[in-house]
Amino acid sequence: MNATVAKYRKAASDSRTSDWFESWFDSAHYHQLYAHRDDEEARRLIDRLIERDLLTPGSNVLDLGCGTGRHSRHLACRGFDVTGIDLSAESLHRARAAGEGSRLRFLRQDMRLPFRAGPFDHIVNLFTSFGYFDDPSDHMAVVHNIASALRPGGTLVLDYMNVRYAEARLAAAEVVERQGVRYRLTRWSDADNIFKRIVVDAPCADTQGEYVERVAKFTLEDFRFVLGLYDMTIDAVFGDYSLAAFDEDTSPRLILVATANGATGSSGCGSRSRA
Repeated sequence: MNATVAKYRKAASDSRTSDWFESWFDSAHYHQLYAHRDDEEARRLIDRLIERDLLTPGSNVLDLGCGTGRHSRHLACRGFDVTGIDLSAESLHRARAAGEGSRLRFLRQDMRLPFRAGPFDHIVNLFTSFGYFDDPSDHMAVVHNIASALRPGGTLVLDYMNVRYAEARLAAAEVVERQGVRYRLTRWSDADNIFKRIVVDAPCADTQGEYVERVAKFTLEDFRFVLGLYDMTIDAVFGDYSLAAFDEDTSPRLILVATANGATGSSGCGSRSRA
């Protein structure tokens, strides 16, 4: 069997981290640990994508896995009509608190389900907001939903970790302190995923806890394969937020720009349903 096909058909055996993101992304500790995320970096990335004519102001955009909306807000400021969707109620609360408007709205939904909006000229999925699922078919469902929600000729911008670079620089253990809370981080990988365990050492026992992040080790060829299944073609590949050329050994990011050729359809909904 083709190794890439086998990767997507492989049944996951470790259920301990299944849907880990549902509780972790709604946790106050998640937002405290990652409070340093840079709005200016988000603005620079959007501006560079526009400068390269990879995003067209005035068009409508889906920010898929929008989190607290840092990319969505700047897209709206640059003249896009923006819909941000995310599963995390806490992230969306923070996004809405920062402001919605006629050109910016946020919706709560699971990206594995057909999108409740669209079709779109562009879909952006930024800062490794993909690859979280225990069941490989869930990743396929998301790509199907993306292809279905794009107009023919529409584009996907997907920003992912560069697996080879990330594994080569994996810091096994680290302690981070935020506002009097100590976070003990442990990182490791296996054949299919990169993991991070977060142990929360807080002054109050009822705010302590442990979480495990898991992100699939998708490479450029994996994305080329799965996007091709849904009639999407990768047109450009970049290796960092300045949009430098991608190098598998030295680039910190894997940023893809892919075009929907239209065979999947552009109804704004997919065929998968979930009880």
